[in-house]
Amino acid sequence: MPSTPYLVAVLAIVFSITLALRALPFAVLRTLRGSAMVRQLSVWMPVGILAILAVTALHGAITHDPHGTRYALLAVAVTIGVHLGFGRRTILSVGIGTAVYVVLLNTL
Repeated sequence: MPSTPYLVAVLAIVFSITLALRALPFAVLRTLRGSAMVRQLSVWMPVGILAILAVTALHGAITHDPHGTRYALLAVAVTIGVHLGFGRRTILSVGIGTAVYVVLLNTL
């Protein structure tokens, strides 16, 4: 069993590295705040991430359960409808779309 000072030193090093790695993007972003590229990334990155997640989830649903493909596509349509109809609230639309998919898959 390592000694207490050794464990404290390891934890201090881990804490310092973690803090530095998490603070670095914010420090760099401050200097790039006026950049056109950062503005474009702030617009397109969330959409791109959600698109990648949607394609991955649909691929998994289609390959593992071809019968559930209709349900997955219906849930995507509900998600899009809720997202556009209720003020573009991502958490709400993804939550309702997921709930629709789970209910359809488990009841039909």
